[in-house]
Amino acid sequence: MSYLTDRTGNRFYYKDLGEGPAVLLVHSWAFDSSIWEYQIPALLEAGYRCVAMDRRGHGRSDEPGDGYDLDTLADDLATLLEQLDLRGVSAVGHSMGCAELTRYLSRHGSGRVRRAAFLGPVTPYLRGALGEEAYTGGLAELSADRPGWFAAGRAGYFALPDSGVSAALADEAMATGLRTPLEVMLACQRAATGTDLTAELTALDIPVLVVHGDRDQSTPLELTGRPTDALIPDSRLVVYPGAPHGLYVTHREQLTKDLLAWLPTP
Repeated sequence: MSYLTDRTGNRFYYKDLGEGPAVLLVHSWAFDSSIWEYQIPALLEAGYRCVAMDRRGHGRSDEPGDGYDLDTLADDLATLLEQLDLRGVSAVGHSMGCAELTRYLSRHGSGRVRRAAFLGPVTPYLRGALGEEAYTGGLAELSADRPGWFAAGRAGYFALPDSGVSAALADEAMATGLRTPLEVMLACQRAATGTDLTAELTALDIPVLVVHGDRDQSTPLELTGRPTDALIPDSRLVVYPGAPHGLYVTHREQLTKDLLAWLPTP
């Protein structure tokens, strides 16, 4: 297993596989880099280098008591890119990962990242779009019964049973999420969905592919995907009919095809 260490001594687990143009994969809220298990083999076979890190407090990375704000999370990505000296990167984020990439680009610039793909983004400002009552109510439900909250959202996350995703796969994904501590979940939720990234999206100076499902219950298309696409100067929106938030599983073949068409030729 590979780990990097930041300047404060925190260790972060990461995968660095293959050779060729680098693809940085930034996972979603509560989960870890294992969400990319259906994309990484195809990218490697096509000739790309895949780099994916577990966010602080997630997966096999350290769980410090602080640093779950977007600035620090963006700095964690910068540490990864700098220590591996990655350049000309194509960055792919899912959900919260899109907020991290947006802040990374506004904070560190696009010197190392040449393009980005936002999958089911939480941007530009989900808290504002939902309204304060709904937003705080959702956090209260998560805090009161975390396993119950995940169980209630399981079917919607994978569009069960219509998507054909097995109960075993859905259960394993929820178990992965539940291994992330509640305090980390809450801090990351507030950072990713409680920060207005409107101005930062309008300032992005790289092309961005936005992929969103029209059955996404976690980050509804009309509240996130469409406004994100409208704000980014050089953006293209692709909508998957019937796709939920977990489209990296339910629509993995179409997503892999679209990512390979979007990436630079190895």
